Amino acid sequence: MNLGRVGIWSPELRFGPAEASAEAAAELDEAGFRAIWLPGFGRNSDLFQVSENHLRSTTRAVVITAVLGIFGASPAESAANHVRLRGAYDGRFVLGLGWSSAETARKVGGRTVLRPVQDVAEYLDALDGQVPPGERLLAALGPRMARLGAERTLGIHPFLVTPEYAASIRPIIGDRALLAPHVPVVFSRDPREVRARARDLMAPFFGMPTYGGNLLRQGFTEDDLTHGGTDRLVDALTAWGDADSIAARLRAHLDAGADHVAVQILGGGPGYPRAEWRELAALTERLA
Repeated sequence: MNLGRVGIWSPELRFGPAEASAEAAAELDEAGFRAIWLPGFGRNSDLFQVSENHLRSTTRAVVITAVLGIFGASPAESAANHVRLRGAYDGRFVLGLGWSSAETARKVGGRTVLRPVQDVAEYLDALDGQVPPGERLLAALGPRMARLGAERTLGIHPFLVTPEYAASIRPIIGDRALLAPHVPVVFSRDPREVRARARDLMAPFFGMPTYGGNLLRQGFTEDDLTHGGTDRLVDALTAWGDADSIAARLRAHLDAGADHVAVQILGGGPGYPRAEWRELAALTERLA
């Protein structure tokens, strides 16, 4: 499966009006992007419907759920939709899955004891025979979940990571597993503007044990996680500046061991960041 080196991770395509989002996805497909990542936070009930909207409007791009929380859809529902979408759209759909959060596990999943790796493994067990390992992907950060993703899926899709994370996790998942980190990008040279946009995205996650713990493993401190994140932390997680600086930062992830970067453009206003997507498309040749 050819995802290319750079894909588009887009809340705008996930939550925007269907017709406008379909037009934007078609433009991305025409521009040469081979992966469209649809975030799964918020409501999961319509994620398959949104995925189909983008599969219908494109001809080459692979659409990936990034990710569907396992408490948001039963294995039977996920498998049925996966089989339907793969069959109808030339295999251009990948079922991206994740454990979600402790709050969701307790509230929706009814968990009194948290067991993320076991929960995901059991979900994968239920998918076996209907969704092959090479057609599913796992959101993972820590070594145990990453190893599960490498052994039982196409690979892993980590969130809030630095290039150094790729270097540290690659020996754990092996050479064959896909490593496709989410990378926020801001086309701006103004540090204050960049950090404000990045904190809007990241700050809510810094207090969550899963993400906070992984950032501590990456060498940051408890102080880095407070008050919306220090400049050091935010800068390390974001690719920003001019085109050369952004290309260099994306290249750092790839050189460290990532196979693909799922880029989220943090724009300065509402609507689809079409201008930034075009700038990003122009950079992809440097990253081939």
